[in-house]
Amino acid sequence: MREPRVTVVIATRDRRESLLRSLSRLDGAAPVVVVDNASTDGSAAAVRERHPEVEVVELPVNTGAVARTDGVRRATTPYVAFADDDSWWEPGALTAAADLLDAHPRVAVVVGRVVMAADGSEDAVTRKHRAAVLGRSPGAPGPDVLSFPAFAAVLHRDAYCSVGGFSPLLFFGGEEHLLALDLAAAGWQQVFAEDVIAWHSPAGPDRPTPARWALQTRNDVLVDWLRRPLPVAMAATGRLARQAVRDAAARRALLGLLRRLPAALRQRRPVPAEVQRRFTAAQRPLAQSSS
Repeated sequence: MREPRVTVVIATRDRRESLLRSLSRLDGAAPVVVVDNASTDGSAAAVRERHPEVEVVELPVNTGAVARTDGVRRATTPYVAFADDDSWWEPGALTAAADLLDAHPRVAVVVGRVVMAADGSEDAVTRKHRAAVLGRSPGAPGPDVLSFPAFAAVLHRDAYCSVGGFSPLLFFGGEEHLLALDLAAAGWQQVFAEDVIAWHSPAGPDRPTPARWALQTRNDVLVDWLRRPLPVAMAATGRLARQAVRDAAARRALLGLLRRLPAALRQRRPVPAEVQRRFTAAQRPLAQSSS
């Protein structure tokens, strides 16, 4: 049999039952590494008992999205596919992604079509990717993308490692934006593939909690300071500061931003103007987007 080309990496924390359900729905065609972010619900022991074929890495503390990098480093395959503890890949999807990556060595990320397990609908990100709001680069096997959910991404392992993977500064929430910008600035292509399907059955609340909104908003503005033009970062910070006057979640986001801003300035590396332009287009609502 052919050696596997893709390793599935799952970072998890305190979602034992959801994690076990997701693992049972993977088709066994790829090795799996589960990185446990200091769970207290017995997740690691349960995986070892019910899925002995899965490699389990237990971290002593919660490192957020950076836990995925621990899994990537364990992988011996040329490609890695991220999954969450509430998502899984359609049978055959990883083979299709690996074939695409084999055929297109400039592609670092293949972003799959996200299907919601509850009703079979597609998420809004998939609809935007299909609309090709960024067009299609010469030689690319699909529409260009500059944002994606990690659980729907299959990546070139060396490309991921070459840009440092996910940022410890962001911890968790919107970390994919920074990774996408860094890969684009390094000259890698990132594309959407219709026949690479990721299923999602969200284990969290239907709407973001105030704490989750604050984390996501903090990180969005941090990404502006890390990679985007200063006027963009300053304008985003100003908007957040005005909102913080009347909103507790915005105050939480602003305080988190200010605590991390010195480190962000030390790590600041603005992306090329064309990457910035395309990233701005990718963030617009679908009706306003243009290639």
